[in-house]
Amino acid sequence: MIVVATDDFEVYHEAVTALRARGATFTTVELDEELPDRTAVVLTSDGETDRFRHSNCPVLVVDPDNSRAAVDDALATIGGGRGRTIIGIDPGQRPGIAVLEGETVVAAFQIPLGDAIDRISTELERRGAANPVVRVGDGARLQGGRLINELEDVRVELVDESGTTPYLGPGARGMGDVIAAINIARLEGEPIDSRQIEPTDGELQRIKDRSREHSERNRAIDETLARRVARGELTIESALAIHRGDEE
Repeated sequence: MIVVATDDFEVYHEAVTALRARGATFTTVELDEELPDRTAVVLTSDGETDRFRHSNCPVLVVDPDNSRAAVDDALATIGGGRGRTIIGIDPGQRPGIAVLEGETVVAAFQIPLGDAIDRISTELERRGAANPVVRVGDGARLQGGRLINELEDVRVELVDESGTTPYLGPGARGMGDVIAAINIARLEGEPIDSRQIEPTDGELQRIKDRSREHSERNRAIDETLARRVARGELTIESALAIHRGDEE
């Protein structure tokens, strides 16, 4: 069992909140109380670890600014150790990203495409993962290709994402991309080093149409700029700014 033992209110609050968010089973004790017989790991503050120096279980320090890290370590400890770190990505303009350790989902995000590589790198670095793998769904070809081409020093697999996005009932709106990322992470794919992201005529036209919708002058960007948007070199907004500058 995970035990939260601290007199530091901030550490207590952050640890308990993170544990509840993960649906973990835990208990709390006062700092001067004896640990329960079933204690498997203790969560406490940096200044209170000496209290448990004679305990026969791991003692983990909770950083109030990053309580998730200690909770992840605690859950990995009671689970018998970490499994392989797998990151699943449902690509798009705001890709769903899921981080798994073995079969356990330890983190999930939905963030702008431009922030995805930094987030993935941070998750891999923080976990010190051995032999990790990043699995990218084969939909949203342009966005997925951009991510694949930018990922370095990690095994990348391209996954057939058919059927990975579930039906979402009332109250679950907005969760589909994250759930799809979890499902993608659990499917083996084909190893891939790079992916062609040359846009089709139809994709270029959709980008032009989107730029027209965003334009104050109701004018679309040209094909050269649309191609750069498709490759991830520009956003629609920056392409429009360049287009306006060319017109002036």
